Amino acid sequence: MMNEQVKIIYDYPAAIAAMLLSDEIDVGLVPVAIIPKLKEAHIITDYCIGTENEVASVCLFSEVELHKANTILLDYQSRTSSALTKLLVRDYWKLNPEYLATGTDYRQHIKGTTAGLVIGDRALSQRKISPYFYDLGSAWKDFTGLPFVFAMWVSNKKLDDDFIRQFNEANKFGLENIDKVIASHPFPDYDLYTYYNHNMSYRLNEDKMKGLQTFLELTDDR
Repeated sequence: MMNEQVKIIYDYPAAIAAMLLSDEIDVGLVPVAIIPKLKEAHIITDYCIGTENEVASVCLFSEVELHKANTILLDYQSRTSSALTKLLVRDYWKLNPEYLATGTDYRQHIKGTTAGLVIGDRALSQRKISPYFYDLGSAWKDFTGLPFVFAMWVSNKKLDDDFIRQFNEANKFGLENIDKVIASHPFPDYDLYTYYNHNMSYRLNEDKMKGLQTFLELTDDR
């Protein structure tokens, strides 16, 4: 059985990426920005964490319009979202702010001319706080015409075909029951049915692979 073959570790995306890079784990749902850094990278499922347009949970937040912000705080939890922010700010919005790395919850510092990238549940809540927010999924779609892939199930070594098949089926089963998960985890700051069924897009199709390749090419050596 699948649950007898795996030990599950929970952490934020950048931490999982670091574990995969250091061979502490064999498989991780990791930010796609780390794929070129792996000695071996094997995509092992037909599913991903992606969006066709507005993602809602990966946004730049600010008290002023973005072109008036001179500093952007980068979310420590995701390398991909940070790389996407820098790419879009430079090539889509045509701006040149200062970037500051963060290591703890920094949202109280998003004020004045300091904007901030926030991801995940914190971003869904921040939408009720900041007067300006810029959805990175929507910006990417407008910039490239393609969907975006934030994270994928990646292994750092070749895995058994039977394991991959079972793992893929487990992903499929989870997505088929997503409404049950939503019902058991109420969240007051955003409609999770909309989020999981409309903002998120999970099938790793040809267009998402094109979006992924475009992102990796545009962020190469930046």
